[in-house]
Amino acid sequence: MPKTVKVLSIDGGGIRGIIPALILAQIEQITKKPISSLFDLVAGTSTGGILGLSLVKPGNDGKPAYSAQNMIDLYEKEGPNIFSRNMLHQITSLGNIADEKYPSSGIEDVLERYFGDARLKDALTDVVVTSYEIERRISWFFKSTKAKLNPEVADFSMKEVARSTSAAPTYFEANKVSVKTEAEYYSFIDGGVYANNPAMCAYVEAKNKFPDADKILIVSLGTGMRTQRIPYDKAKDWGLAQWVQPLLGVVFDGVDNTVDYQLNTLLSGSGDYFRFQTRLDEGSDEMDNASDENIRVLKLLAERLIREKNDDLQNLCNRLLSE
Repeated sequence: MPKTVKVLSIDGGGIRGIIPALILAQIEQITKKPISSLFDLVAGTSTGGILGLSLVKPGNDGKPAYSAQNMIDLYEKEGPNIFSRNMLHQITSLGNIADEKYPSSGIEDVLERYFGDARLKDALTDVVVTSYEIERRISWFFKSTKAKLNPEVADFSMKEVARSTSAAPTYFEANKVSVKTEAEYYSFIDGGVYANNPAMCAYVEAKNKFPDADKILIVSLGTGMRTQRIPYDKAKDWGLAQWVQPLLGVVFDGVDNTVDYQLNTLLSGSGDYFRFQTRLDEGSDEMDNASDENIRVLKLLAERLIREKNDDLQNLCNRLLSE
């Protein structure tokens, strides 16, 4: 058992997942090692779940199927396909009032191509991905450890896990997953509704899995902090229709900041908590703005963060290699 358990946590945030993807690519470049070999546990929510699963998916040679650089390419090339809707869908959904904003076909096509038949139990590194089951009203954790121990019940295809964790309400319809048990099926939505920043969930999972570890090193990657204010003069007269999507952002932001506060307090002074987060003071903070211009701005924000946190990144990489 490792004396220091190394945990990676990646926030949700849609297309803004390109920000942690660039940070992970920098870590791989510095260490010359794949993410799956640097961490003992990877946790992710929504886009962070897709990122995490991608980096622990085995290729045909038993090595990781994708590098972090490959995932940067995913956001650049596939973002417009994931967040795409034709005129008919815009009309029938009444501009997102009567139906989800995007048809699920786009994201499902992308996940099919990237994950194929890969299973959760085959993950190269232990992975935890969050979701929420709406019929049973329970928080759900897809875990590779459970999938290996009890594949008949707990093993799912990676593409289904990725689809489930990223089924953001109002953006994509809930994901119905058929199972060969008495349950018959599950209905999942985005884990961001309770754990958009899954770092605390990951910390508890590591404490349970490695009770005798001397240290737990937490690396938490954000997808950008919203800075655009919600004016009181407008919000005070909003009803359900106006609040639906802004409220989702408020919930996600609140969870992110709360978990960061909790872990900062718990691990204060230990040096065992790294949080890499930037402010979205340029471009769009929307999770579905996959325009070339906005992706370019998000990449520039990530590059600025990497420059500003260069010392922290170097320190982190040294620890990942030595502990």
